[in-house]
Amino acid sequence: MLNLIQKYNVQGPRYTSYPTVPYWDISTFSGKAWKETLKKSFKESNNKDGISLYLHLPFCESMCTFCGCHKRITKRHEVEVPYIESVLKEWKLYCDLFEDKPKIKELHLGGGTPTFFSPQHLEMLLEGIFRHAEIADEHEFSFEGHPNNTTREHLQTLYDLGFRRVSFGVQDYSDKVQRAIHRVQPFENVKNVTEWSREIGYTSVGHDLIFGLPHQRMEDIEETISKTKELLPDRLAFYSYAHVPWIKGLGQRGFKDEDLPTPSEKRQQYEYGKKLLTEAGYFEIGMDHFALKSDSLYKSFETQKLHRNFMGYTSSRTQLMIGLGASSISDSWYSFAQNVKSIEEYQHLVENDIIPIYRGHILTEEDLVIRRHILNLMCRLQTSWEDPSLKFNELDLVLGHLKEMEIDGLINTNYNQLSVTEAGRPFVRNVCMAFDLLMHRKAPEKRVFSMTI
Repeated sequence: MLNLIQKYNVQGPRYTSYPTVPYWDISTFSGKAWKETLKKSFKESNNKDGISLYLHLPFCESMCTFCGCHKRITKRHEVEVPYIESVLKEWKLYCDLFEDKPKIKELHLGGGTPTFFSPQHLEMLLEGIFRHAEIADEHEFSFEGHPNNTTREHLQTLYDLGFRRVSFGVQDYSDKVQRAIHRVQPFENVKNVTEWSREIGYTSVGHDLIFGLPHQRMEDIEETISKTKELLPDRLAFYSYAHVPWIKGLGQRGFKDEDLPTPSEKRQQYEYGKKLLTEAGYFEIGMDHFALKSDSLYKSFETQKLHRNFMGYTSSRTQLMIGLGASSISDSWYSFAQNVKSIEEYQHLVENDIIPIYRGHILTEEDLVIRRHILNLMCRLQTSWEDPSLKFNELDLVLGHLKEMEIDGLINTNYNQLSVTEAGRPFVRNVCMAFDLLMHRKAPEKRVFSMTI
């Protein structure tokens, strides 16, 4: 395994989209073209599946040095209401484009720290969203909670508004690691919010763990998973720390590079963590995710309904996802669009009745085909081109890139199908990269991706 890690540990995307953001063709993108694809997708999907909403709430009271999200560090909570008013104004601008009321199938609050906002202000935000929409019968509403500031009132308020899933950022329970990443939170805080969630009635409680953090050792992985087993969350994200300070700047330089585990040590941490989680009854879902058999994520993986978008893995697929708030990304299936990242610019544009996007990509026919293959691999660990619509001109070239991985036992191929083996699971990003035609045609000129292992 060590030789394979050394061989395949290269820069690569996490494939929450295809094309990936560095390969968006902004020269063919326009606000008009984005709106046309948006309305087309809405007509095709709203009455059938409904739509997804992602609300980016960017404020945090302190900086976590592992974080790669767009955020604003502040202790001034008077920023809450003006920001909510801007998000609701942006939502109204979208609703005015549609002939019918949007039907919300999926809604996620991310950040930043959504629980930076008071329960009363979150209620104000969500009631404003629902005022212009219908809620699908089998909807899934979820949010990210910080164990240090999520109150029982937060949980009850969101539960009463239809939320049934919550994920808490744990990362690691080692005091030394927590200090290095500036995220000190006692186990007792995680225990409290987990138990409150279950008492209130949440059906899926998740914990986010990270391996490859500064000063993290194998015994830290063991301790963290041992404590996780005490609470037995319904699902887990077990992420590889993405060290990308060239993108995120000083926020990811709160420690020295030599404090980080080596690539082989990171892989050992993951394999050991996976072993412990499997022994505890968790099943590996796609990439980086684990779930108990009772959780909807496991059920969607079993029924091949698992989907992946800019929110990560989801247990139901919607064709249209609208991102609201500064830096949010929207996906109409036929195009992507990202909002401006500056909160002040975002609020200024919305106040002037302008949908606040600043870049995007209109997918070509080739993009749509490759996107299907990459989604299949990320969600099902297999893909096929038996359907003529999934064949493309450079398929033989792609299979040529994959020959070495087949020799190494990481994939199996036959005449019209490819599947990732158990040994190949850690390298699924590398498999997807073989299908990434845009990356083949033009390698990145500078570092834009984290390492795959």
